[in-house]
Amino acid sequence: MYALLRENLSRKANFTEEQFEQIEQAVQEEVRVKRKTKILSEGEPCNNIWFVLQGCFRTYTIDAKGLEHVIMFSFQDNWVNDLYSFTTGRPTLMNIEAIEDSVAIRFSKEGFEHLYAAVTPLERVMRLQIQNAYIALQRRHYATLSSSAEERYAELLQSQPGISQHVPLIYIASYLGITPESLSRIRKQLSLK
Repeated sequence: MYALLRENLSRKANFTEEQFEQIEQAVQEEVRVKRKTKILSEGEPCNNIWFVLQGCFRTYTIDAKGLEHVIMFSFQDNWVNDLYSFTTGRPTLMNIEAIEDSVAIRFSKEGFEHLYAAVTPLERVMRLQIQNAYIALQRRHYATLSSSAEERYAELLQSQPGISQHVPLIYIASYLGITPESLSRIRKQLSLK
C-alpha cells in the first residue's frame, strides 16, 4: 500500500527506513472514495492532506452564479488538499471531489505537523511540492492571459497525456476557462490536423 508513497518521497529526498516507518504510522486511514464523492467541502476547515494512490480528484470552486470552476486535478502519485485552509485553519473556499473511484491515504494536520519535526526530509519534500504547485499556478495564470484556448488545451494534453481518459470534458473545459462547446470545436479542429 505504501510503495507508491515511498517512491514519491524518495524522488525528492533521502529517507531512512525508520523515517518511512514513522510516516506510515502517521497515516490516519486508507480512504476509498466513490466517484462524485467529496473529501472536502466549501466552508469546512481543511484538517487533512491526502496522497492519491489510485484515481483522480478535482479541486473546484463555485461562483455566485452557481458555476463550477476547476482549479486543479490530482492524479495518482500526487498530494491533494487546500493549502490555504490547511495552513491557516480557516474554512476552505474549495471543494475536492473524486472524478472516478479513487483510493487515497489521509494524514491529519496534527500528524503531519508532528512528522515535519520528527522526519526532517519530509519538510524538503513538501517545500518542493509547494514550489512546484506555485510554479504551475503561475504558468497557468500566464497562459490564461497570453495563450489561446487551443494553446492551453495543447499544453494540458502535453503535460497530462492521459487526462481525457480519466476526466470528463466538461471538467477539462472548466479548467481551461472555456465552454464545453468551445472545447468540442478545439478537439475537432485538432483531429483534422
